[in-house]
Amino acid sequence: MKKIVLLIITICMAALLAACGGMSDGADDNQAQTEQAGQAEQTEEETQMDTKNATLLYMGHGSIRITTAEDKVIYIDPFVGDDDWYGPAADVILSTHDHYDHVAFDKIENRSDDCQVITRKEALAGGEHQSFDLGYVQVEAVEAGYNKNHNVSECVGYIITLSNGVTVYVSGDTSTTEQMPRLAEKNLDYAFFCCDGIYNMDTAEASECAALVKAKHSIPYHMTAANSGVFFDRAVAEQFEADGRIILEEGEELELVK
Repeated sequence: MKKIVLLIITICMAALLAACGGMSDGADDNQAQTEQAGQAEQTEEETQMDTKNATLLYMGHGSIRITTAEDKVIYIDPFVGDDDWYGPAADVILSTHDHYDHVAFDKIENRSDDCQVITRKEALAGGEHQSFDLGYVQVEAVEAGYNKNHNVSECVGYIITLSNGVTVYVSGDTSTTEQMPRLAEKNLDYAFFCCDGIYNMDTAEASECAALVKAKHSIPYHMTAANSGVFFDRAVAEQFEADGRIILEEGEELELVK
């Protein structure tokens, strides 16, 4: 009788252990599935970041907005453009010099808590062209000016390098600078050249500058005087000549790719 009882107890214990083991295996399976799902979600987010490109909105005159792949917003020389175009909260505001058509900061009401404003004062601190590493973007100040309306000690252009390596050069108000031939060494992707021919160089000189800089794509902008009330002129833009030329009209957006 004792043997029978012991046998029954042994069988029950074995069954109980097997059941517990099954439950443990199920929990382990569920945990593994959860971890795999989390890894898949993270991989998908990384893939989206890898495939997402920055976009550039040309707002007219010298005003540009860049939205990075990280959804950071950079405004350059705010002055013209629909109010809606200035709606996204600014993370960086760049100004090339102090003339009124490049410093309409009041148009940018929405700003991130750590919004950084870089004017020519910061860009030329100590009389030297400065660089700014903001993590998701690098900003390098370069020469601008060289005409009677714009002094090289009071004006800058900017080279903006995005996290995926795409580079955008914005000349600011300028004529040909001594530095432009050296910019060709940077293999720039996009370059904006002012070409109003009134306060700065005209399209012929701007075309010569584009040949010096040798960017993959060259874009005419700031093609009229600010007091004209006209902030894009197709006829002037067509006179600008460069390899890889792109003409952007007011409100037109450009995907920034290598």
